Amino acid sequence: MSGIRVVVVDAAPRSRAQLVRALEADGDVVVVGQCDRGDAALDAVRSVRPDVVVLTGMARQPATSTVETIMAFVPTPILVLHPPAEDGPDAGRDDLGAGAVGVLPWSPTGEPATDERLRRKIRVLRRVAVVRHPRARLRPQGGRIPAAQAGRNGDVRPIVGMAASTGGPHTLARVIGELTAIEVPVLVVQHIHPDFVDGFVEWVARATGAKVTIATGGAVPEPGVFHIAPAGAHLKVTPSGRLALDAEPVTLHMPSANELFLSMARSLGPAAVGVLLTGMGDDGAAGLLAIHRAGGATIVQDGESSTIDGMPKAARELGAAGIVAPLPNIARAVLGAAGRR
Repeated sequence: MSGIRVVVVDAAPRSRAQLVRALEADGDVVVVGQCDRGDAALDAVRSVRPDVVVLTGMARQPATSTVETIMAFVPTPILVLHPPAEDGPDAGRDDLGAGAVGVLPWSPTGEPATDERLRRKIRVLRRVAVVRHPRARLRPQGGRIPAAQAGRNGDVRPIVGMAASTGGPHTLARVIGELTAIEVPVLVVQHIHPDFVDGFVEWVARATGAKVTIATGGAVPEPGVFHIAPAGAHLKVTPSGRLALDAEPVTLHMPSANELFLSMARSLGPAAVGVLLTGMGDDGAAGLLAIHRAGGATIVQDGESSTIDGMPKAARELGAAGIVAPLPNIARAVLGAAGRR
């Protein structure tokens, strides 16, 4: 059977039927299995081996528990759908922590834009490589680095900028968990649906024990704190070393990794440390090249360990990668680069 093969898990018959119609509307997605209970999902996934699993509300078993079970025994890309009303800070946080590769607000109302967004997400997720993921708290492993000193950069202290897209939440959680003792500010851009930014920030903080916050315009970035870009605005660094939130330029991704890195190159020069992780597309490659040309350090995840080798590959092909490292070595490279600058 051709097409993207999907298993749907939804306790409500009407919702499940509408979800199937939404998925199959363009003809390139085929629903090969349907379940109304989480405890039946594992058998279905084992039996038909779909490209993607789509989970919505279930009466007797939380989505998170089902995600954990599938990822522990039959690792498969999983998209969890939440009602738009449940877009608070906790929405999707536990699902991502259990191993889901995406969360999305969706309701069975048949809205064309919402259903089209769902199909676009499915097309992306079917390409995601997943690994066995029994739920486990990530433990910080990184060592301390010395506080930033002036050196050749005068009073400009190092700042680390990290960016990721598809596959980024778990990748960032691992890297951040190994950088909890870092003594320079870290700015983070993650491409994620706006409704889940708050939940993502809280989940990363809980999973890693790091100091994680949503970036605020005009604030001075704090050493040892991970400042996450908010939804709908680019996160930038000004020449005075403060954070800025900017709605311009209008780009495909808001926030954009390119805009963060370009501002770091302009404002920090050799004190900038740019890190580009897994993701689809090429956002961040041009900005990373600007940091490289300004004398800053640039670190790019290798293709083999990337969930999607789009953004990292674009940076490598552009000549923007000063260091190419597998995921287990990224934090060490960041510590070394920040400590030398």
